[in-house]
Amino acid sequence: MKIGVVGCGRWGSLITWYLDRLGHEMTLYGRASSPHMQRFLAERRNDLLTLEESVKLTCDLECVTRAEIIVISIASQGLRGFMEELRPLKLMGKTFVLCMKGIEVGSGKRLSEIVAENTDPSNEVAVWLGPGHVQEFYAGIPNCMVIDSENPSVKARLVEEFSGELIRFYYGTDLIGNEVGAAAKNVIGIAAGMLDGVKLTTLKGALMARGTREIGRLIAAMGGKEISAYGLCHLGDYEATVFSPYSHNRMFGERLVRGESCDFLAEGYYTAKALVQLADRYGVELPICRGVYEVLYEGRDLREGLGSLFQRSLKQEF
Repeated sequence: MKIGVVGCGRWGSLITWYLDRLGHEMTLYGRASSPHMQRFLAERRNDLLTLEESVKLTCDLECVTRAEIIVISIASQGLRGFMEELRPLKLMGKTFVLCMKGIEVGSGKRLSEIVAENTDPSNEVAVWLGPGHVQEFYAGIPNCMVIDSENPSVKARLVEEFSGELIRFYYGTDLIGNEVGAAAKNVIGIAAGMLDGVKLTTLKGALMARGTREIGRLIAAMGGKEISAYGLCHLGDYEATVFSPYSHNRMFGERLVRGESCDFLAEGYYTAKALVQLADRYGVELPICRGVYEVLYEGRDLREGLGSLFQRSLKQEF
């Protein structure tokens, strides 16, 4: 199968490496200005992995016209702009697979909605979500993930073609819930890092339990299945986000509260703003996500914010 991967960062390069091992005809696209792509072109490697000679490397976006499946792994807030770049290529009959986790700030759109609204109706859209880190996959440590799509035949084809010893795929049954849950877990990851930063790691248990509850409420309000918050795309991804030293979102939250420099903005930074907008739109309480938002965007004191999360009025758990 001819597959083009857009995005040469950590996850895009890992996907390319993984699918190449499964025998697919792989092309990795990156912008010529990208330091990651420049290194791949020069050395065929980054700090984590090496790509075989069988993988084609290119800075020519027209490579996607020759692919049956287009895997996208870029910053979520840049997806709409990227779809506009693809418009002149007049792509038809392609399957887009989104391997990013986010919600568009302002519109509150899920990523699959952005693609569907900005491409020919003959193209299909799917999402590839769930737990796992590049470092662990490259070291041979397996994990379980989810593929979801509104088209059952697309979902079945991708699960069959993408399954291997490293990744066991499950069929997703709730596109809304899986996308919202996957995006929201990054905000919970930032909250976990904040707890680590002020030596309140013991509260992560409460964070996980209550975080899952509030995201479940939002999913249900948006028309999804509340139980999806307890699946691989949200609760199932907590270990890799709330505890892992590899988690960008957890690391970002920890460095932030310690006053340490951080040379990147984690995806959860933007998602926190989008979730608060959705909470207001649907009338759903998201105390944890709102607390993170207030610390990030309104300069609220972290300990005051944490106090509001864990000293709320007495109530039943369920």
